[in-house]
Amino acid sequence: MMWSRLNLGFLCLGIALSNGPLRAAVAPELTPWNQVAIAPMQTSIYVGSVSLTPGVFVRAGASLATTYEVKVRPWFFWGETGVINISILEPDLARLAQGETIDFTGSATNHKNKPRSVTGRAQPLDATTGKIKVRIKADGVELIFNSSYRFSLNPAAPTP
Repeated sequence: MMWSRLNLGFLCLGIALSNGPLRAAVAPELTPWNQVAIAPMQTSIYVGSVSLTPGVFVRAGASLATTYEVKVRPWFFWGETGVINISILEPDLARLAQGETIDFTGSATNHKNKPRSVTGRAQPLDATTGKIKVRIKADGVELIFNSSYRFSLNPAAPTP
């Protein structure tokens, strides 16, 4: 009787140990989110400030897209609206889901069809939220914005 309990214990331990490495070797399932909300951002410029208000980013494969609005104070005539597209590859999404910081690139085009370069870094705090730093190059000036992000799932939208 004692021998069978001991064998059963070793059998359970063996199964647990053999499943551990197999689980670690399999890539984690990506979270099923298809939207990213980023809180409005603001940065200072010489004698003024720039606020960036993005819409909700919608995910389509490895691409995230939304509209944006920029207001420049006190120079309101420098404000603009446009579209931002960010590329995040599947391996980077897996790293983000595992809690690792990732870098991303993208582009924006304003309402006058002027291109903008976009780079950034996302640092997860938990499975659905984190901090984000966005750098936008516009007309020879680099603006740096810090904010937070939150993933969400829109049931009406198709999942990636």
